[in-house]
This record gives sequence, C-alpha cells and structure tokens, in this order.
Amino acid sequence: MIDQFINFVIRPPRAEYNPDQYLWEKNFTLAGRKFTRQDLELRNGRGHTLRCSHYLPSPFPADTSLPCVVYCHGNSGCRADANEAAVILLPSNITVFTLDFSGSGLSDGNYVSLGWHERDDLKVVVSYLRKNEQISRIGLWGRSMGAVTSLLYGAEDPSIAGMVLDSAFSNLFNLMMELVDVYKIRLPKFTVKVALQYMRRVIQKKAKFDIMDINALKVAPKTFIPALFGHAKGDKFIQPHHSDLISLSYAGDKNMIKFDGDHNSTRPQVFYDLVSVFFHNVLHPPQVSPECSSRYEKYYDLGDLQVDAGIEENSVLNVARTGSLHKPSQLQDNPSGQIEECCSYTSSNRESWGRCSSLGSVGEPFPDCNVSNDNEVTLKVLATPLRTSKHAPAAADVKKDKKKVSTASKKSGRDKFEKLEALSQRLRLCILKRVKHRRNHSS
Repeated sequence: MIDQFINFVIRPPRAEYNPDQYLWEKNFTLAGRKFTRQDLELRNGRGHTLRCSHYLPSPFPADTSLPCVVYCHGNSGCRADANEAAVILLPSNITVFTLDFSGSGLSDGNYVSLGWHERDDLKVVVSYLRKNEQISRIGLWGRSMGAVTSLLYGAEDPSIAGMVLDSAFSNLFNLMMELVDVYKIRLPKFTVKVALQYMRRVIQKKAKFDIMDINALKVAPKTFIPALFGHAKGDKFIQPHHSDLISLSYAGDKNMIKFDGDHNSTRPQVFYDLVSVFFHNVLHPPQVSPECSSRYEKYYDLGDLQVDAGIEENSVLNVARTGSLHKPSQLQDNPSGQIEECCSYTSSNRESWGRCSSLGSVGEPFPDCNVSNDNEVTLKVLATPLRTSKHAPAAADVKKDKKKVSTASKKSGRDKFEKLEALSQRLRLCILKRVKHRRNHSS
C-alpha cells in the first residue's frame, strides 16, 4: 500500500497522446481570426526535453508585441489541458504557451514533483519568452499542481504580471494527511506519520525532492503578484480551505472565487469570464482591429437576444436545433465557397489518483461534434466574421417618406440578421467551452 501511495505522488498515470489529434490544429480559425500552433522543444537544467506549444495569431501583428499566458497543467495533465485557455484568451490578443512538465505527457523524465522541479521547468519557459521580442507581459494560469508551481515560481520572479491559481494546495504534507481520511485508510495517526516519513525518504531518493519543502504558505507572504484564486466548493481531493489559507497569507492583490463542482469538474462560465477580465487588466493586450472590435460589441450586446452564463444548457441546444439560427455549414465565409474548419478539442483518456489535470469531465457529446472513438471528440470550430447584406438602391422617383420606411425596414432586417449571427457565434463558443475531456476516475 505504501508503494502504491508513493506512486500516487510521484508517478501518477501519465498522459499519452498524439499532438496532432488532441491539440488545436496547426492552423485554425477562432472568433473570425486565424491562429497557428507552433510546437517546440526546450531543455531544462536536468537535461530533460520539454515538449511545448505556443498559440499565436496568424499572421503575427507587425510592429507590435503581445502578452502571453503560460498554462501549467496538473499532476496527470498535459498540453491538451490548455485547449480551453486558448479559446478564452486568443480572441483578446493574448497568446497562450503550454508545455508538458518533466515527467508528464511527452516530455522526458520519470517522475513528477508536484511543483518542486516543475518550478524550474517554468523558469526555462519564461526565460525563452523573455528573449522573444514579440512577447510583452507574461501571466501564469495553473491548476492544482500547476497552481502550486506558479506560486513557487512567482515568489522568485516579481516581473510576472498576474496569476490565476485554480485549486492550489497549501502544504503537501498536510494534504497527504488529509487524503488518508478521504480515502478512509484505517490506521492510527502515529502509524500514518511514520509511514509518511518513510515515504519522504523514498521520494527523496527516487524523485530528488523533499515533500516537506513544498509549502505554498511559506512563499505566499513574500509574493506580490496580482492573483485570482479559484476553488470548487465540492472539491474533496484538495479541499477549499487550502486556497483560503494561501489567500489569507498572500501579500499581493488578490481575489477569490468559489464555484460549484469538484476537483475535476468543468469550470463554470463565470470563472472563465473573470479569468478573461483579470488577464485583460494585468496584461494590457493591444486592442483588436476596429472590425473585430465592432464584432465583439455585437457578440456581447445582443439586445433582446442576450445569452448569459446562467442560461440552461438544454435551452441553448433547443435554440440551436430550431430554425431561428442558420445551420453551421452556412456560417463559414470564404471567397471560394463554404468551408468547415475542424479542430480537435480533447484531452487524452487517462486515469488519475484524484485527477489534477484537465478542464473537463466525462459527458455526452454535443451537436456538431463527431465522435470517432471513446477517446476523441472532434469539434467543428465555426467562428467567422459577421456578414453584411447588400441591398439594391431605391428608385429615384420614390417619395422621401417611402425611402425612409424602406431604409428603416432594411436596417431593421440587417440588424436582426447580425444579431442572429452574433447569437449563433455566442452559442457555438458556449458549446466550445462545454466540450468535456474524457477521463476515468479510479475508485
């Protein structure tokens, strides 16, 4: 049992995946703009190769630099866990960088360290981005192990503009003691402490780190980076009081949001909205083009056709099935015809002790999603610019009052069409954000 518990800490189930199948396409369209995925390899101080991906606009804006958010996955996660972060941030002119930490995914290494060595991997990534003249400010977004990694690194690098910390644990040793109760291991506390000390020595020998050193409460009082804390109220693996303790001792500006769900559940829309606003405030991305800006205004201001985060999922699907909206195939604009852009949007199918890795959970696929097997859901990305309608000029002999009525009627029809297009775009992004990663939980 002790050896099994040790593996739960340093060798949880590892994500094995095909980047071309589980990440965004090399070239894809999102919110009417084109983006590209650049894959690269970096080497950390221990000689391990880190597999990374950087999502950028295509083409990159000339004579300007853009901010970047580095997404840090959990203990059984990988780069695929940043797919939803890309959906949220890319349309706001914020690039997204993601990596497989050492010992995770396709990167080198045999063990994870729940933040200790991952901090050094993150340092390598930030150093790489600092050398890139196209990148301005840098932010961090971590979940579970990734949140602790961000905290440990942020204490050493005050130049980080902001951090989103989802489900961080305050102290690894205390967390392990709590998990004994969660998993109902019936042993006297004295025996448990002796067993944990044995585990400490074994982990030091195998993974080269001390579990007693991973303590976010030690670094929080000397970290001044603006932070947004998030935690699910029903999280039984890392309980909400961990984020409360870190937030209380955190020295920088901070905000806390708690939401329904558990450790691995899909985060609610309000959380992603706050993340988007937070990074916009701390990273100060350049404004999008006037064309895109007007499109986003229509996207959020739909008049009587408003769709908010609290809308019922069934209502969204019912509206999508009715004739009120155009069919997806009719919403792709292209000079040569209608084209469907397809991007994979899944995480690999992997089991985990407690799961600390991705942004989704098992669920039924939504319409417009092609399910090819149990591990893959291919989602059609249908995000195109709003179209405008051409109208024939009025006849010269038509009276002025009739011209006004005709113009008003055409304008009303055009506005209604654009609102329907905007609502359609909003619904598609809602469906994007609700696509769930496939995962299995161990008992």
